[in-house]
Amino acid sequence: MTSSEFTADPAPARLAVGIVSAGRVGTALGEALERVGHVVVACSAVSEDSVDRARTRLPDTQILPVDEVATRAELLILAVPDSELASLATGLAATGVVAPGKLVVHTSGANGVGILAPLSAQGAVPLAIHPAMTFSGLAEDTDRLASACFGITAADEIGYAVAQALVLELGGEPVHVAETERALYHAALAHGSNHLVTLVADAVDALHVALDGPGFPGMDTEPGVPQRVLAPLLTAALENALRRGQSALTGPVARGDLGAVQKHLSVLREVDPRIAEGYRALSLRSAQRIGAPAPLVEFLEGER
Repeated sequence: MTSSEFTADPAPARLAVGIVSAGRVGTALGEALERVGHVVVACSAVSEDSVDRARTRLPDTQILPVDEVATRAELLILAVPDSELASLATGLAATGVVAPGKLVVHTSGANGVGILAPLSAQGAVPLAIHPAMTFSGLAEDTDRLASACFGITAADEIGYAVAQALVLELGGEPVHVAETERALYHAALAHGSNHLVTLVADAVDALHVALDGPGFPGMDTEPGVPQRVLAPLLTAALENALRRGQSALTGPVARGDLGAVQKHLSVLREVDPRIAEGYRALSLRSAQRIGAPAPLVEFLEGER
């Protein structure tokens, strides 16, 4: 199969898919591709977890060495950590197992197609297709792909057409990301999703202490209570932020309430100074964004 077989609006052929490796992202994409008629003919898996994942999620797929996976695939998906991608591309090129015209997709958010240059030089069609989604390693990951956006980067219009067709097949939304902007694209996603996890975990820890405080001797907080208290509030805040942007901000910083912020920092330091520092840093950024009164900004800057 060569890139010349694809038009600007291709009807995707049924492809023999190979996956390196059977991690959380690779197995989810493999399952999703099989649901729409492609066949995952081979995958690589080294750790016990990845072998178990492959056998459970892709039971009809052979587990083979990387070079054999690449040889058998028409669509080769490199779902490895960012730090391993360059050496993998170089290694595959050195073995000559990626034939001209083969589609080679990597799932790294931070990289475009340049990192696949050793394979492109041998005639492969390089594609960067990154699902903007968090992966747990469970079956629900595959279902989530149907509602996800995918950051796509290609070397030319034909490559973009192929990448777009694959994403649309999965039910996702393709979003073009320029080669030069992949790092910024990835930084924005990491800042929003990864740091949200840390923020929520800190809030849960602090709330657990508050609900288990004096006044209720012998009554330990039930498991999950802090999460149940926070869930509707956090859900509403996220939805409002996505719809209304900065105008969705409420609370003491939005009101310019210096006294409340000072009290919050004091009690959070008693729980964990690191949680307090996170609160201070985010409060300062919130204050900067909304143009909060100078005394509040100066206080937060001085607390660094």
